Amino acid sequence: MTTNAPRPEVLRYTAFSSTPDGGNPAGVVLDATALDDSDMLAIAADLGYSESAFLTAPPKGLGGQEGRAYRIRYFSPKAEVPFCGHATIATAVALAERIGAGELVFATRAGTVPVEVAEEGGTLRATLTSVEPHVEEIADADLDEALAALGWPDADLDPAFPPHIAFAGARHLVLAAATRARLADLAYDFARLEALMHRLDLTTIQLVWRESATIFHVRDPFPVGGVVEDPATGAAAAAFGAYARELGLVPEDAVLTLHQGEDLGRPGELTVTLSAGEPRVRVSGTGTRIS
Repeated sequence: MTTNAPRPEVLRYTAFSSTPDGGNPAGVVLDATALDDSDMLAIAADLGYSESAFLTAPPKGLGGQEGRAYRIRYFSPKAEVPFCGHATIATAVALAERIGAGELVFATRAGTVPVEVAEEGGTLRATLTSVEPHVEEIADADLDEALAALGWPDADLDPAFPPHIAFAGARHLVLAAATRARLADLAYDFARLEALMHRLDLTTIQLVWRESATIFHVRDPFPVGGVVEDPATGAAAAAFGAYARELGLVPEDAVLTLHQGEDLGRPGELTVTLSAGEPRVRVSGTGTRIS
């Protein structure tokens, strides 16, 4: 950005909550045309949110309606990330407030992500459809290192949920806690977990506890982004949905509710929808402007 160019407006929205004090905050820049990579990183670092989103004109061939298709990039305070679910939801809500509800299309580094925004009782709700997901096993030595960094003994894992790495736009290690108390007690070695995550190209660690057949509580350490914990994580929710379906832990047709942020004082709710015959995962939630 040239020194005399006007700084673009930086919006602040939260995703997966209808109130500003819940969910996960994101910075949103609806016109980042004048910004270079260093500008975007500086804005994200200044905000200090887990991610911020930056929109520019769509690449050729993206599709979508004119004025409703964009290239979107995501920056944490430390680096660019390929995909971010909560910043996508926040951006979609911000756009819908200005151009109306309906279909949007985003070109991300991970692939094309369509989003549908609908108004429900005066509240905007956005639903993103992930890129095609995949699930892979984690090596025993890497799992041992992750548990050591977290301070979790093997006995604290739920044996019904085998640890795996899941991808639906970004890579997340899924670990299931045996109890809600174990999930609530999160105090980990930041540098040690960060080093492992860089080596395995992980975006977050998706920590989960199953309350019932379709209700889960989740937390997401995010040291690679310079954030101790992500308050509500759409990309990890999509990855978890793919993981749970792939391992037969939920039906092929299922609607899962993920509660996140309660332990941080920022409660949010993410809805994960799985459909038989459709490999992609849908994640939906509300959003609202913070300031």
